[in-house]
Amino acid sequence: MEPMRKETPDDQPCGSRVPKSKPCPRPRPGEAAGGCSFDGAQIALLPITDAAHLVHGPAACAGNSWGSRGSLTSGPDLSRYGLTTDLGNNEIIFGGEKKLRESIDYIAGRFAPPAIFVYSTCVTALIGEDLDAVCGEASRRLGLPVIPVNSPGFVGSKNLGNRLAGDALLQYVIGTEEPDSDLPPGINLIGEYNIAGELWSIEKLMNQAGIPLTARITGDARYKEIACAHRARASMVVCSRALLGLARGMEERYGIPYFEGSFYGAKETTYSLRQMAYLLNDREMERRVDRLTEREEARLAHDLKPYRKALKGKKAVLYTGGVKSWSVISALKELGVQVVGVGTNKSTDDDITRIADRVGDEAEYISEGGALRILKTVKERKADLMIAGGRNMYVAMKERIPFVDINQERHRAYAGYEGLLRLARELTGALTHPIWELASAPAPWEWEESGDDR
Repeated sequence: MEPMRKETPDDQPCGSRVPKSKPCPRPRPGEAAGGCSFDGAQIALLPITDAAHLVHGPAACAGNSWGSRGSLTSGPDLSRYGLTTDLGNNEIIFGGEKKLRESIDYIAGRFAPPAIFVYSTCVTALIGEDLDAVCGEASRRLGLPVIPVNSPGFVGSKNLGNRLAGDALLQYVIGTEEPDSDLPPGINLIGEYNIAGELWSIEKLMNQAGIPLTARITGDARYKEIACAHRARASMVVCSRALLGLARGMEERYGIPYFEGSFYGAKETTYSLRQMAYLLNDREMERRVDRLTEREEARLAHDLKPYRKALKGKKAVLYTGGVKSWSVISALKELGVQVVGVGTNKSTDDDITRIADRVGDEAEYISEGGALRILKTVKERKADLMIAGGRNMYVAMKERIPFVDINQERHRAYAGYEGLLRLARELTGALTHPIWELASAPAPWEWEESGDDR
């Protein structure tokens, strides 16, 4: 196999010719449309399944995003507990640090977790709770990592919360433990949250290729593996908008190189597996990856034939963000679907560059406007279906537009080769469902008025 750094830009399948991205810019305070900073921090850290996650604030904050995402676990489920200090009026007026200490002590005694993450909220930040001091004192007293996550909702958007969560991992977790001596150094997967079990499909491919996985950050993760992430040989950033800053920090602090990749689409998956093997500098592993990817792509090409026939020439509006804004385009193009509109409101400048590489001037870029703007694009571009998050599903149903959910609340895994086949089935099913013919037909009373005997 030729070293991947020698490939020409036109040979590279996933936009690797684009320079490495910079972390997302810090949003303006209060700019929390689409989710607040507290929400973003929980999205990034709640998938650490064996740790306890304590929300320091009113009970309503604990219900902000807890339990609403499709991030799955294969083992411990302590992270699913909705733990909160449940501050009332008295604590808000006179201070809630005493209640926070009591809550930490209760969690440590009741659950004996390997670590406790404590999240600040708008209320506790505004009244001046010293989260760092309380967590530090509790950690020394209990002999247990108690990690402050300073991400109150008012400081910015969900993307900023992702970044603050990554900062907390780098400052308080990564490098604090050592892995077992018999485990080979491998790859960190950064920004993969195991939505609908996608990480398991990725792990299966890595195992078949013999690529060791050091740490999952943070889908279906365990606290210790993240604490040992500094011993990895390389990192793959799956979602650059969320945790690119963490990857850069690990490169600067521990000398761990990283690359940005995706597992949406066969070509993207193949590139990512090859790049992992290349960075691990293992020739035999590279050969195994070549054999695996050739076999999987051939099998997938055969299985996709009927779906490509049904999807060829169809037009779609894709409204998502981050890595999915460009990598899902690659998957859709492999299926013969033309993207005529794409959301960019949660994408970095480099994400937008990758989008342009794939669609050029053919698609409309939707930077803001929500459902109204999406519907306008669908109608103007004569799109056949909408691919977006669950919040737009009911809008699509009311407008009788075939819809496929692509965001974090979904229950279908679309990563890897099997994921592309599953996406093809979902798209075909959405387009050919008999409900659209029924919904477009005249109502029974309209038949009667027109004299139709049907």
